Amino acid sequence: MRITELFTAHSIALDAALSTRDEILDKLVALQATHGNITDTAAYKKALLAREDEASTYVDNGITVPHARTSCVTRPSLAALRLAEPVQYNPEDDGKTDLLFAIAAPENGSLHMDMLARLMQMLMNEEFVQTLRDAKTPADFLQVIDEREDAQFGEESFTQQEIPQTGYRILAVTACPNGIAHTYMAAEALTKTGEKLGLATKVETNGSDGAKNILTAEEIAACDGIIIAADKNVQTARFDGKPVLFARVDDGIHKPEELIKKVAHGEVAVFHADADAKAAQTSGAGDTVGHSLYKHLMNGVSHMLPFVVGGGIMIALAFLLDDYTIDPANFGMNTPVAAFFKTVGGAAFGYMLPILAGFIAMSIADRPGLAVGFAGGVLAMNGTNFAGLAAGQTTGVSGGFLAALLAGFAAGYIVQFLKKITDKLPASLNGIRPMLIYPLGGILIVGAVMCGINPAMGIINNAVADWLNALGGSSRVLLGAIVAGMMSVDMGGPVNKAAYVFGTAALASGNYEVMAAVMVGGMVPPIAIALSTTFCPQKWTPDERRNGIVNYVMGLCFVSEGAIPYAAADPLRVLPSCIVGSAVSGALSMLFGCALRAPHGGIFVFPVVDHPLLYVAALAVGSVAGAVILSLLKKDAQQ
Repeated sequence: MRITELFTAHSIALDAALSTRDEILDKLVALQATHGNITDTAAYKKALLAREDEASTYVDNGITVPHARTSCVTRPSLAALRLAEPVQYNPEDDGKTDLLFAIAAPENGSLHMDMLARLMQMLMNEEFVQTLRDAKTPADFLQVIDEREDAQFGEESFTQQEIPQTGYRILAVTACPNGIAHTYMAAEALTKTGEKLGLATKVETNGSDGAKNILTAEEIAACDGIIIAADKNVQTARFDGKPVLFARVDDGIHKPEELIKKVAHGEVAVFHADADAKAAQTSGAGDTVGHSLYKHLMNGVSHMLPFVVGGGIMIALAFLLDDYTIDPANFGMNTPVAAFFKTVGGAAFGYMLPILAGFIAMSIADRPGLAVGFAGGVLAMNGTNFAGLAAGQTTGVSGGFLAALLAGFAAGYIVQFLKKITDKLPASLNGIRPMLIYPLGGILIVGAVMCGINPAMGIINNAVADWLNALGGSSRVLLGAIVAGMMSVDMGGPVNKAAYVFGTAALASGNYEVMAAVMVGGMVPPIAIALSTTFCPQKWTPDERRNGIVNYVMGLCFVSEGAIPYAAADPLRVLPSCIVGSAVSGALSMLFGCALRAPHGGIFVFPVVDHPLLYVAALAVGSVAGAVILSLLKKDAQQ
């Protein structure tokens, strides 16, 4: 344990205009309270005064170190205060005080004496003290302390005592668009790093099966700060008034120590909910406008997927169970069993576009956006337009996936606009804004927008579908290689998701071969790595070999993220190998005419793939090709 671990920038105040001991102690108590480790601030101040009554804590050279050991302190902490003008802290002090360090320590043990001893040794250096007086910001002040402690003591702990720990110092929330792999990998990385740094860390996961390990109000109140490592919006109003660091879910996997240290050192701004929530998120670490749009899109896609997967598989089963010879024109509905599967599956599958639009809008504008986005999505799905309505027709040429995307974003920002222009209405009208103004005004505007642009979106959608259907021979094989290879570029990142969204868009337009190529491309990376760890064990460390077995399962289940740790450790060898393997599988899938009516499922949906045995062959050839290339590129591991 180092002295700097007991400070944060929030517990440091510079150039405060205070003139009495009572005012100074009030300020120091408030600074200590920012740690969330004092259950009774009045009792802590009383303990500080009791120590002053025993003897003054003035040291020398304008430095005073008030300290107390009391049961109202749950874990040790430090606060620092620099005064604008020197003050006679105690009447009997030999000099005036302008630099104060307050120590808070739990009642049991003599931990405060160890803290005091380390601090005093550092403060004996006059150059160090002068640098503290010259520091411009609390962050600079903390850095000066950190550098001095490092130079004087290195990594040596100031105490051999066990540091009390009550509650969690760092809280986090992780969430990725699909809520499968990245969510839990980031949670594990943050938890393990918190343990390594001696900062108890709890992580709430917002996965595909809902929120788990949910943060409690008591834990939020007592923590130092919260990390939101998410690529979709999560509930943040509960963190109002606490330091919150917004980051990408990938940062939770690859930069957990950097994120935790930023929070622990008080380098994170305090978050304020409601109107400021969106601003705080968009100004978070790495959260650009493009990334914001990506989060909104993936929020819609992740909510749409259960409809597409469940409905798509049931529709595929209908074709599998039907008899084509009864009535080729009615294939999928010829037998009662097939009709059941196709009707029920179609009920879910048919609403994927309104769900996509609704949840994109909800991601942008919260709950008021859902109804407006859903209505826009239905209009996009039906292709409703002004010319058709004038002729008595409520449907037209569907704009498909692209029109639903546009409807979702339009609806979200329309509701945001309505929120802004009605913000100045009397408070007495607040109740009717979400119940009347937003849905009525939003649906009216988005309806006009979609009816106006649906004809153009229908033309674009048909052009894309015609282009895909017109591809033949080498063009189709090349397309399969490209989209499958993209699935391995960043294992769940933006390039991977771009290929995946393209596949689902093609699926919605009835082009099932593209989705087959996309899925087989995403299955290759973990399997290729698993094959290499099995048949070329000398290339891998013991841990990598053990985890390689898990990658067989992840790859077969279409969870590409199993390859991330390997790609992160050796990207120049792993990524090219996986990309080539995926491209080979995608090209073969297209060449064999494999088609898939569901956008997920891995081996569990192989029975409903057109030409399933050839699809297995495409997966096997690409995986072996990736494994061979990887094994040739890799050097023997240091065992």
